[in-house]
Amino acid sequence: MLGGQPDPVLVGEAGDGAEALAMVERERPHVVLMDIRMPVMNGLDATKALLQLPQAPSVIVLTTFRADDYVFAAVAAGADGFLLKDTPPAEIVTAVRRVADGEAILSPSVTRTVLEQMRLTQPLDRSAVAEERMATLTLREREVAICVGRGLSNAEIAGELYLSIPTVKAHVSRLFDKLDSTNRVQIAMVVHDAGLV
Repeated sequence: MLGGQPDPVLVGEAGDGAEALAMVERERPHVVLMDIRMPVMNGLDATKALLQLPQAPSVIVLTTFRADDYVFAAVAAGADGFLLKDTPPAEIVTAVRRVADGEAILSPSVTRTVLEQMRLTQPLDRSAVAEERMATLTLREREVAICVGRGLSNAEIAGELYLSIPTVKAHVSRLFDKLDSTNRVQIAMVVHDAGLV
């Protein structure tokens, strides 16, 4: 599927998490498609280990397992995407490109699961913490965060807020720091918990 595309360029395949770690250190890819269930080292442990590397790649978890625990564990491990293997091939290629550009991707069927679980998990505590975090943002950063929470790409945010794409990327980078997030999904969760989307 990926090998037949002019981009992204496929630099390697690994049979287990430990092999994936070695390959990433050698090849330095921008994005890794990671399965969850693998021998030797599972995909969640491999994702955590990958993200400790200098110049860590972005990780998309690609799996047949839709279980809620896997979704939340993947996001908590720092994955930038979670796709089910029944996602059409063209959408997987698009997801790789978007994650390489700094966006986060969730399969549509998984997004509802995440939102429902967020609503059930200590809503008052999460809401108060999220509101405190959002209060640290400038007005423009808040606008960008809300756009991220709505699932907009950098280009879409730039168009909506009349900003250049590099300016949007700079704001998103600051949001990672200020909201103590490692990816756009976590920013979206803070925005959602604050009741802004």
